[in-house]
Amino acid sequence: MDIQQLRVFVTVAQEGSITRASDILCRSQPSVSAQIKGIEMALGLALFERTSRGMSVTPDGERLLGEATQLLERHKRFLQEATRLKGSIVGKFALGAGRHSGNGFVSSFLHLISERFPELEIELKHLTSAQVIDGLRNETLDMGFFTEPEGDMPDLTLTEVSRFSIHLAAPVGVVQVGNAIDWGQLADMVWIVSSQDGCCGRWAKALMEQHDIQPKRVINVDDETVTRTLVASGAGVGLVHVNAEEGFPKPEDVTLLHEVRKTARIMSGFLSSRINDPAIDAVNALFSDLMKSGTLAEPPALQLA
Repeated sequence: MDIQQLRVFVTVAQEGSITRASDILCRSQPSVSAQIKGIEMALGLALFERTSRGMSVTPDGERLLGEATQLLERHKRFLQEATRLKGSIVGKFALGAGRHSGNGFVSSFLHLISERFPELEIELKHLTSAQVIDGLRNETLDMGFFTEPEGDMPDLTLTEVSRFSIHLAAPVGVVQVGNAIDWGQLADMVWIVSSQDGCCGRWAKALMEQHDIQPKRVINVDDETVTRTLVASGAGVGLVHVNAEEGFPKPEDVTLLHEVRKTARIMSGFLSSRINDPAIDAVNALFSDLMKSGTLAEPPALQLA
């Protein structure tokens, strides 16, 4: 048996399905089925029972599954050590970031990664912050940038990138500022609300509940950048990100009505249990050096959802 056959066996056992295993392994279902049949013939053992629900591991299969899993892990460590000895970083590296983080900071960082590690195949995935965190935890992402959620994340190694605040904003000249907010008046206006998977969507919902209002009309958008553009154009009110650095000038394209959250943080992170992964270790070291040196000075605070 070769390492690919072991990987097929373990994947089918973990997924309990030829269909799901073929998707993960990027192989056709007939190919995966043939691999399983070939493994069973080579070993002279039935590893699976075919049921209406999928593939069920037999007792013999269960006894071999642990050994196969350990062999795959040893193979992975073997390749990692070989990479260290070789002195180059190779393979694939999946980076997750907010949907509208393609410009500025993240793009510059990707460019530097590709320059420093030319043999590393980079994949950038634009996701919500919640999806980035899930991707780090299920290891479909190697590293990610995201808005810090509520609660602790002890399983992730985190670095603060920048900070921003969240404000309820209106088109310039539409709502008087300086007086107590008339929430009834605001409820009569159009509200532009981004996805509840993002920070502004969640905070908009909380704000409506807090002041017991239900806007007569809501425009749903997919990220905060669109919200800001629509508010500035006069379409309605909505929650926007504002740079939280002290002394940073207030925006001139919208009127800030109410501070919803004083401080939110953009974080970079990866799964702590993968600290010895050569690619993650190298890319994170590059990122840390760049943060310390200020080479990537453009703050991404207004670019992540």
